[in-house]
Amino acid sequence: MSALQLTRPLAFIDLETTGTNVATDRIIEIAIIKVMPDRSMNRKVKRINPGMPIPAATTAIHGITDDDVKDEPTFKQVANELRQFMEHCDIAGYNSNRFDIPMLVEEFLRADLAFDISDRRFVDVQKIFHLMEKRTLSAAYRFYCDKDLENAHSAEADAFATFEILEAQLIRYEAQLKPDVDALAVFTKEDDYVDFARRIVMQNGVEMFNFGKYKGRPVRDVLKVEPQYYDWMMKADFPLNTKQKLTEIYTNMMLKKL
Repeated sequence: MSALQLTRPLAFIDLETTGTNVATDRIIEIAIIKVMPDRSMNRKVKRINPGMPIPAATTAIHGITDDDVKDEPTFKQVANELRQFMEHCDIAGYNSNRFDIPMLVEEFLRADLAFDISDRRFVDVQKIFHLMEKRTLSAAYRFYCDKDLENAHSAEADAFATFEILEAQLIRYEAQLKPDVDALAVFTKEDDYVDFARRIVMQNGVEMFNFGKYKGRPVRDVLKVEPQYYDWMMKADFPLNTKQKLTEIYTNMMLKKL
């Protein structure tokens, strides 16, 4: 029987948000369940005032209303507390590589607070589920844990269910999955992307645009010929993380000219 083997804490995160657009939507609830190498757990759950109305269609999913968060702190007010809680942690979640982590990084950028991800490993439990069984968190919970997920779309319930699913996956796929974060991060890793929104990807060590009229073209080649494309992207409604990575590429390109 395989049990998760940890060399440092693994933080299971789940977010409830105003919507699914990483660039324009905001976090309204975050739950973090930090599993320590000795199997002890620490939890942090925060309701957050997003500074914008919560759409009725979104409230219908998670049940959180404007009144529920109007007296809660903003993300900027709790950002440092959250960063400290997740310090030296790897990060796991359900669809976290495509949504929760990019959304969290955006919020830290808006708060002008550095959140270093360079030495973190990411484990996406949904990716394991899809790779192994080819379906929602509730379905995965029923499939792997033989339980019904109560309080679905409660961030804490979802985060803890994700932890239980990963444990069950390690037992079910003992012959195929190694129970350590290095192996799980490699197994759930997707394409080699530069920014979380995947507007820029790496191909053979070269940053390439992954959208629009320049899809498949090297970023540096495009910016050399059409530098105004950089200005357009910086003014357009792209995630801050995308703009940050584009600026790094552009700055390095300019420095090499000096």
